[in-house]
Amino acid sequence: MIKIIEEEQLDPSFFAPRLQSQQDNVVASIIADVRSRGDAALREYTASFDKLELQSFQIPADEVMRITRLYCTKNADLYKALCRSYELALRFARYQKDPFADFTVEIEPGLFAGQKVIPVDRAGCYVPAGRFPLLSSVIMTCTPAIAAGVKEIVLCTPPRPHPTDPSLPWADEGILAVAGICGIKHVYVCGGAQAVAAMAYGTESIPRCDVIAGPGNRYVAEAKRLVYGTAGIDMIAGPTEVFIIADSSANPVWVAADMLAQAEHDCDAQAVMVTCDRELAQRTAEQIEEQLKTLPTAETARSSIERNGLIIIARNYESAGDIANRKAPEHLELAMSKTDNRDELEAMLHNYGSLFVGHSSAEVLGDYAAGLNHTLPTSGAARYTGGLSVRHFLKTVTTLYAEIGTDGVRESVAAAMELGKAEGLAAHARAAEYRLNE
Repeated sequence: MIKIIEEEQLDPSFFAPRLQSQQDNVVASIIADVRSRGDAALREYTASFDKLELQSFQIPADEVMRITRLYCTKNADLYKALCRSYELALRFARYQKDPFADFTVEIEPGLFAGQKVIPVDRAGCYVPAGRFPLLSSVIMTCTPAIAAGVKEIVLCTPPRPHPTDPSLPWADEGILAVAGICGIKHVYVCGGAQAVAAMAYGTESIPRCDVIAGPGNRYVAEAKRLVYGTAGIDMIAGPTEVFIIADSSANPVWVAADMLAQAEHDCDAQAVMVTCDRELAQRTAEQIEEQLKTLPTAETARSSIERNGLIIIARNYESAGDIANRKAPEHLELAMSKTDNRDELEAMLHNYGSLFVGHSSAEVLGDYAAGLNHTLPTSGAARYTGGLSVRHFLKTVTTLYAEIGTDGVRESVAAAMELGKAEGLAAHARAAEYRLNE
């Protein structure tokens, strides 16, 4: 059963980053190999890891669209749900882009400073494909790049055996169908750290990308860390987590379900609840046990709950908010009715990936069909960054226009000359001095 503890019993390790063990040597070797040998290395890793002998890696765009149409016919309800998820995610991402605007302002007479917001040329999106391929990850990874106006989006996903010819590239049909819904024309079958390396450095088949985004296992996460600088990345993800602050109005059935929804991801996932209501804490713990009896993913969920799950009895809800801010969770739920307490708590919270306010705002909506992006910071990274959004695919560059002879420019040139001298950079000072004497 999940542990129930008092706030005073919290160990400091609860607030420490929960990063997975790194695989430096293995991943660094793979990256170096792909960088050096390109497609030849990719073929060898595909043969070794995926047991497939592929001659090419790209699935033609018309084949992707054929699978998309077929998927629509065979899985009408799922196709409709995926389309809704895509439409809402794209709509929200476009709203996110609106504040990123070009401007030029005269900050002093004759001195004009400005910015331009420019999308990167090519984005690389990685989508893993385990036993249950995460179809929604295609949507969440690609839509911000689409909304940003990226010219070319490359999608890499692990290969699957082709239904008729094992030498031809193939992937999970659900992932291909969602790629079609998103309008992605460049789909490559390549998985793991080697896919990240291919997108970072480019090979004969897979083009070099400016930014790489998307979830993956610890090897993918480590590869992203190692290629950062050669390419931009969204973030380095650790184990997923949910943190629920619940009051006496919360339904223990719903709270338990939300905790198990996170716990079923993997054994390292963490589900935490904080409440001042001891009865609610006990009823939620009992509900977790009851729901585990019929949950198909109970083995994984129970392991997560027993290893990492926790119910904390807080002194008051201000204290609960303080614990949340220190934890900086990926998903933060306020399972509370609208009251002054909830409003005050919401106002004090500032470290989280996404905030879900009220009993109906289930985290699962953010995962799938509410417009929010589900690629979020974990392991305390919400202290300094938010989730995947259009900003990861945009560059804010600056421009300067200076009119010689104007008061503003003369004063800035004089200041630049003095600063150049103070720092011992004589050429800097001289470049300013020439203009000052013009």
